[in-house]
Amino acid sequence: MMKEKWTIDQIEKWLIQVDEDAKQFQEATALQLIKQLKEEEATQQTDAMTSELYARLAAKRMERVESAHDHLVMEWMNQAISFNPTNEIAHTVRLKKILMECRQLPIPTKFPPIRETDHGSAKKKTAELYHELATQFFELDEKMLDHFSDAEQSIKYTKEPPYESLILTLQQTYAAFREPFSVIESATKEYANSLTGIYYSAAQFKQIHHAVLQIESAKKEWESQLESFAPEKKSQTALEELDSMIGLEDVKKRIAKLYQFLQYQKARKEQGFRFKDELSLHMILTGNPGTGKTRLARLIATIYHELGLLERPEVYEVDRSQLVGGYIGQTEEQTTQAIERALGGVLFIDEAYSLKRAGQTTQDYGQAAIDTLVSAMTSEKYQGKFAVILAGYPVEMRNFLRANPGLRSRFPDQNHVHIENYSTSELIEMAKQVAIDNDYVITEGAIATLKERIEQQQVDESFGNGRTVKNIVLDAIFQKGASVSLDQANSNDFLLLEAWDFEAKEKNESVDEANPIEQLDELVGLSDAKKEIERLTSFVKVQQLRRDHDLETSPLELHAIFSGNPGTGKTTVARIYAKALHQLGLLKRGHVVEVSRADLVAGYVGQTAIKTKEKIVDALGGVLFIDEAYSLSSSGENDFGKEALATIVQEMTIHKENLVIIMAGYKDEMQQLLSINPGLRSRFKNTVPFRDFTGDQLREMMTMRADQLGYTFEGDAQAMLHTIVPSEGHPGNGRYVAGLLDSLIQAQASRLMEEDTRQMNKEMLQTITREDIDVVQNMEG
Repeated sequence: MMKEKWTIDQIEKWLIQVDEDAKQFQEATALQLIKQLKEEEATQQTDAMTSELYARLAAKRMERVESAHDHLVMEWMNQAISFNPTNEIAHTVRLKKILMECRQLPIPTKFPPIRETDHGSAKKKTAELYHELATQFFELDEKMLDHFSDAEQSIKYTKEPPYESLILTLQQTYAAFREPFSVIESATKEYANSLTGIYYSAAQFKQIHHAVLQIESAKKEWESQLESFAPEKKSQTALEELDSMIGLEDVKKRIAKLYQFLQYQKARKEQGFRFKDELSLHMILTGNPGTGKTRLARLIATIYHELGLLERPEVYEVDRSQLVGGYIGQTEEQTTQAIERALGGVLFIDEAYSLKRAGQTTQDYGQAAIDTLVSAMTSEKYQGKFAVILAGYPVEMRNFLRANPGLRSRFPDQNHVHIENYSTSELIEMAKQVAIDNDYVITEGAIATLKERIEQQQVDESFGNGRTVKNIVLDAIFQKGASVSLDQANSNDFLLLEAWDFEAKEKNESVDEANPIEQLDELVGLSDAKKEIERLTSFVKVQQLRRDHDLETSPLELHAIFSGNPGTGKTTVARIYAKALHQLGLLKRGHVVEVSRADLVAGYVGQTAIKTKEKIVDALGGVLFIDEAYSLSSSGENDFGKEALATIVQEMTIHKENLVIIMAGYKDEMQQLLSINPGLRSRFKNTVPFRDFTGDQLREMMTMRADQLGYTFEGDAQAMLHTIVPSEGHPGNGRYVAGLLDSLIQAQASRLMEEDTRQMNKEMLQTITREDIDVVQNMEG
């Protein structure tokens, strides 16, 4: 990946590497280097390098698109020759392009016959077709002569393969087309005109027939000469196709071992060794979304077929909806039909765990589908005649198989294949391939933005791996197409995906880019909380800098206890804290999920852990804010708060830096919670104190909040705030201020409605007066 400009020596070294290993060549890197070289002072060396880069781009693209008329192949090839007229790669591309044009020569191998017994109108129609073919040939003639001229020039600069003899032979064969087509052009014109009534010219008929035979003979010769230079059609075995896929290293090893074992068993069988226990072909594939389970199932089916273990390589794909019916007997019928359709091949059941749902009622017939499937896998009628591949997410499949011992026994452990999530680097390679499949190239500068988009999505197990990456690239293509001005577009606008094409839409449209720490500083009071949050964010920054300099880093312990009375700003600071960690790149989403005991604790055994995990999944990539967290430690025989706490501790260990938990509540109660559960104290080492606001701070807060809402206090009213906000503060803190301001706004509205609305101005609508304060004071008094 190019993070900065390369030196001339680095470019030269890279070109040597790609010359030794073509897989090292990256189109995005080549395009970036061409742009850089054009900004350098032109020298013989820079021209030669630019030519080499253009030539390799043309060669790579021709190999991919396999078209003689691709404008980019033409443009890059011509650029390569213009910078270095002797560039061998560019001239080889031109020769291949010419041979591709030759293979597409629009001359039929067999002409439709003109029979003497045909009706006059049929003869005329055929004659017109012959005349049209001849006209097309002579229209193409000048272009083909130019191609041969170009080929003669390019042959001088190429070594392999021996194009010279081929081009010379093709020129001679091509010349053999001219005379018979000339005969056809003139004869068919006269012949078509002569076909009136029952009259026609027998001499003309013989001329045309002879010319056609000459052309057909020359065309056969032409195709025979080109045959040895036809593009080699590559065919892959299923194992080779699997090996060419990005990532999946463990899967490749497992399938390669299985393939070797199956070959071994096949060889034993051919030599007459007997089997008491036939090898099971049934498999379990587990993996998160987008890891390629369906594609792998198809490859396994092909492997089984290639080894002669199954009659067909086909996969019949089904899910619960196609197996489970709505009344007694329907499920058995539908499952049996699916098995019979899959005979000779593979029955692939996606999300197989959905057949056995938790708390399944008597009206749910999923178990009937399982029973029918197990019976068929071991029955004399179907055994060995088809393979079953079950697929699904890892946790759900483990629970499913654990609940169905009869089913699990049909799938030996060696036939359980788990597909891990792809690494970020593998996902970037997938993204490049998706772009190439859609005829785009992702620039080097876009890789960092693409990586950021991918990592933002890698939050929980719902991440779609290759599926998500494909959607990101398709979205970038949409953003490109939706923003390019067609009047000013150039080739790169139709080819390159740049950094801004990958920027998330919400990021592009976001207006709130304020620094979270600055937002924190703007809050009234909270001096102790501000210091603690600044300390934590500074710690994160320094650890990241140490990591960038390859220094040892300390574990990031960012979970916190927010202790303080209601209304002291705990929730507000939690949101700012989440934003700060997101801006530092630690949290991928930076959102806050606010919960209380009721959101986590259920009323019966087993459900609390499920509810708590659901909220944790919602909070992944952000902050889970648990208000009045001490309520989870309530004692009681049927209280499941402790189960919620145990689940939280467990999930903190699993998700690590992908989740920050803040527990909030009164100071004394929160300390008591930590003393009851030592596991919590070791994980919540940061305590952020939130002190009650003073009277001055509450008045300042009220003035600021009023200003944000578009209200002002007139002079007397501002002075009277001392009478309604106690000097020592108020137990309700910020909540008290918010409620008080709401009451003042309502009092102002009531007062204004008693006046003539036609005489109201903007200032009157914005001003809170002494009279409004008197009303509120009397209400509270």
